[in-house]
Amino acid sequence: MEIINFAETPSLVSRYMLELRDTGIQRDPLRFRANLHRIGQIMAYEISKRIDYETVEVTTPLGKSLCQTPSDQVVLATILRAGLPFHEGFLSYFDMAENAFVSAYRRYHEKGDTFDVVVEYLASPSIEGKTVIIADPMLATGASMELGYRALLRNGTPAHIHVASVIASRQSIEYVKNNFPDDTTVWAGAIDDAINAHSYIVPGLGDAGDLAFGEKI
Repeated sequence: MEIINFAETPSLVSRYMLELRDTGIQRDPLRFRANLHRIGQIMAYEISKRIDYETVEVTTPLGKSLCQTPSDQVVLATILRAGLPFHEGFLSYFDMAENAFVSAYRRYHEKGDTFDVVVEYLASPSIEGKTVIIADPMLATGASMELGYRALLRNGTPAHIHVASVIASRQSIEYVKNNFPDDTTVWAGAIDDAINAHSYIVPGLGDAGDLAFGEKI
């Protein structure tokens, strides 16, 4: 399994990550969503180098030209709700992709910090033989990502899976390695060392959903 950590290579992702993490800057929800969107665009561009292309002939005002266009069928899948701005970044580059949405959320038990991950909604095309990009900004434990992936498998078996996150924990990376196909590619803006008792990534950036869309009850 290939793990791509953008923090290991200088790029603008580092600047956008700084703004996402900074407690002063992240108070602006518009800017927070914009930075999720930007990182999604950069990851989409990098993933676009990994898919297959075919040559087609197009007519220009002055003649004919041979051009390259993706031959892979791409499905962009997102874990709701924090994934929406991230998803839009991918979609602005993979604008001909099909789209899938999964609601996977934590249902906490009455006492303590333990929780179950619950999937209640799935809207997805067939993913049979397609390239599937599953986007979720925060990959803390990996459980929500796995359940989202398992839900998508009701609609077929993909040719290849890309797991994309803005911040992942080292624990979640190991979880994905143990629960996803060996040829899965994982993309992370940064990989942090720990999660706390509440299963939030440390240092992380807080609750991405609340920062993007406001606090929930």
